[in-house]
Amino acid sequence: MRTTFKILTGIGLAASALALPATPVAAQYNQVVRNDLSRCAAGQGAGVMLTINNISQGTGTVRVQSYRGTSEEWLASGKWLTRTELPARAGTMRVCVPLPGPGTYAIAVRHDVNGNGRTDLRQDGGAMSNNPSINVLNMGRPSYTRTRFQVGNAPIPMTVQMRYFR
Repeated sequence: MRTTFKILTGIGLAASALALPATPVAAQYNQVVRNDLSRCAAGQGAGVMLTINNISQGTGTVRVQSYRGTSEEWLASGKWLTRTELPARAGTMRVCVPLPGPGTYAIAVRHDVNGNGRTDLRQDGGAMSNNPSINVLNMGRPSYTRTRFQVGNAPIPMTVQMRYFR
C-alpha cells in the first residue's frame, strides 16, 4: 500500500510540475532592465525596439514600462513587466524593451522633466504604444484596446510620439 501511494504521489507531483510555467508568476513582474539595444537584435527573442520622438528637453528622466495588453494588467499598480529608466535627451531616443515571450503587450512612456519621481501635469509628458490620444478627459489613461499590440518570437520596431499637457 505504501509503495503504491509513493508511486502515485510521485506521478502526481511530476504531472503537476509539468503543468507549471517555467518562471513563477511573481517573477514575471517588476523586472528593471538597462537599455541594451543589442537585446533587440535579430535572434534575441520577443521585444520592441522603441523610438520615442518629440522629447521636449534633455532634463529629468524617461521611463519606459511594458505591460500585458489586458484590461486587468494595463497600467495596474505593480503589474508592469519591464521598466527601463534613463536620463532624458531632447528630440529622439531609442530604447530596447525586452518581453517575456510572444504575446499581447502595451507600453507606457513617461518623461519626468524635473526628475522628482511624480507626475506633474504642467510639465511632464507621456506616450503609449499605438499613439492613442492622451488628454485630460481620459486622464492620460487610454484603454488597453487602444494600446495593445502583438509580438512574436522576434523584436518588432515601434515609434511613439511624446505628448505634453502644457
